[in-house]
Amino acid sequence: MARKIVAGNWKMNHNLKEGLEVVQALEAYLLKIAPKNVETVIAPPFIHIAQAAEISKNTHLSIAGQDCSAQESGAFTGEVSAAMLKSAGAELVIIGHSERRQYFKETHAQLSAKVEQAWANNLLPIFCVGESLEDRKAGHHFKTVEDQISGALGKYDAAQLENLVIAYEPVWAIGTGETASGAQAQEMHAHIRSFIAQQHNATLADEISVLYGGSVKPANAEELFGQPDVDGGLIGGASLQADTFIELIKIGEAVL
Repeated sequence: MARKIVAGNWKMNHNLKEGLEVVQALEAYLLKIAPKNVETVIAPPFIHIAQAAEISKNTHLSIAGQDCSAQESGAFTGEVSAAMLKSAGAELVIIGHSERRQYFKETHAQLSAKVEQAWANNLLPIFCVGESLEDRKAGHHFKTVEDQISGALGKYDAAQLENLVIAYEPVWAIGTGETASGAQAQEMHAHIRSFIAQQHNATLADEISVLYGGSVKPANAEELFGQPDVDGGLIGGASLQADTFIELIKIGEAVL
């Protein structure tokens, strides 16, 4: 059974005070309900992680990094290593988000090295894949996602990939207000599982968590989370406010 996860990626939003207020509100809610069906995760900016992890340590809220370095340590000014994330209290890390691929030109080799650093430091990678609007219009969306998976993860075996979550985020739906329909999300998630089964085995394909991301909000979450191959969401803007993210957690609890 794949893990069910509702995760929020704050990106470069919230100063420290604002972010910790959201964490405290989430903590208060999660202490009351102790969700049983879904894991809840937030990925705040790096400067929030240690304090957010301390606040949430007795709840069902886990903290993720938004990225990590491909390097273990050294003279890499401005970088944050997987070991640093772990020491600050993170349990997961997002790798390969489309914004990292687009703006920072991250390659398959770099992303593979980041995955290895995450594993070496007992962090669960949330590995992002997704096609551009041009790819989808040209009918290349399945091939694009296959290439992203095989390019960065192709050298790893099924046992290693058991410790990884995939997040499908169509680039054309990230921060645009556009959202893949439930049918479109299901089609790609099913294709990802089929591809993993071909490359590895059906057990891994069934058990790996595949999240949907891209303008998820309370109005469309039930349709998206209700698809048979969708195991939750990687939420952007709707995770920035505690009340909205709590609504998504509630929907996840009910549907996933």
